[in-house]
Amino acid sequence: MTAERQVRFWFFGLLTFLVLVFFLSSVLLPFVAGMAIAYLLDPVCDRLEAMGASRTLATSIVTLVFIIIVLLVIVLLVPLIVGQAARLLENLPGYFEFLRTKLSSLLTVIEMRVDDQMLEKFRSAVLGSADNVITWLSKAIVGVLSGGVAVVNVLSLLVITPVVTFYLLRDWDRIVEHLNGWLPRDHAPVIRDLTLQVDKTLSGFLRGQGMVCLTLGVFYALGLSIAGLDFGLIVGMIAGILSIVPYVGSIVGLALSVGLALVQFDSFTGVAIVAAVFFAGQILEGYVLTPNLVGDKVGLHPVWLIFGLLAGGTLFGFVGVMLAVPVAAVIGVGVRFGLGQYLASHYYRGSARDVEMDAAEQTSVVDEKIES
Repeated sequence: MTAERQVRFWFFGLLTFLVLVFFLSSVLLPFVAGMAIAYLLDPVCDRLEAMGASRTLATSIVTLVFIIIVLLVIVLLVPLIVGQAARLLENLPGYFEFLRTKLSSLLTVIEMRVDDQMLEKFRSAVLGSADNVITWLSKAIVGVLSGGVAVVNVLSLLVITPVVTFYLLRDWDRIVEHLNGWLPRDHAPVIRDLTLQVDKTLSGFLRGQGMVCLTLGVFYALGLSIAGLDFGLIVGMIAGILSIVPYVGSIVGLALSVGLALVQFDSFTGVAIVAAVFFAGQILEGYVLTPNLVGDKVGLHPVWLIFGLLAGGTLFGFVGVMLAVPVAAVIGVGVRFGLGQYLASHYYRGSARDVEMDAAEQTSVVDEKIES
């Protein structure tokens, strides 16, 4: 098969995959979730196997423990989250009215020093923007709630996902062996090497950054609750989830918590305590969690990750968000490989220096170029 026919074959294969994901995205969620869980839990099953357990027994134990943990989280946390979310929705109009009052007071102070015509334009713009924000947030919240119920089929997640997880975990090694046997013989070594790089990047990010998100979510939720902030649990969970992208969770959580604290507390002492929780969380993330759990060799830049998450969510909804990180890892490894091939070719080095470079030299050159 010529290079042109190979490119055509893989292009149409990728196009077919994207079309299927687009049209089946509404039913793929439990399967994608089951695949992700199986991927994350496979090392645990491998360790149990190394201790003498059969693959089926190891899979049964790991799946059962995972289900128990999820059920405990649902039973203990979901009622608290739902209660706080309901109270937050009830209090939102009051919070916006408080902000409107503060803005009106600010306008009263400004009107003594500003021209009346300019002041009227400013007043109309500010108050009109406040009304638009309230309307937009109301529609967004209703859309998320109604859309979430439609897209995320809770029954399928609770019933189908554990079944998919169990069977994928049990047959994981055989699936990998079969896929390895289907690789094109001429390019199998290169594909295996690239797959190992993707696995290293993906596992390091998902397991490491997942632990960072979980730890920060618990830290923020407990810290804000102890500080006396209403809805501290929800804000802490939002900050923890958004910490999948470094620093984004802390920034969003800080803005939300300080905004709620300004409305709730009469003095700035409470606001300062709430802000201190997030500064402490930032120190914990930057100096303890990320260096020890994630490290500096994951290979997923925050900007590239944000783009992948937004693009995946826009194209394929929640399924696209779940697929964004693996796809970003694959593309990142592919780009580095392509860059290495380019740096080793005569297109970069010129015909006079058209000499073969080994894999270690290519990697070194790519790393130096990327770092610079």
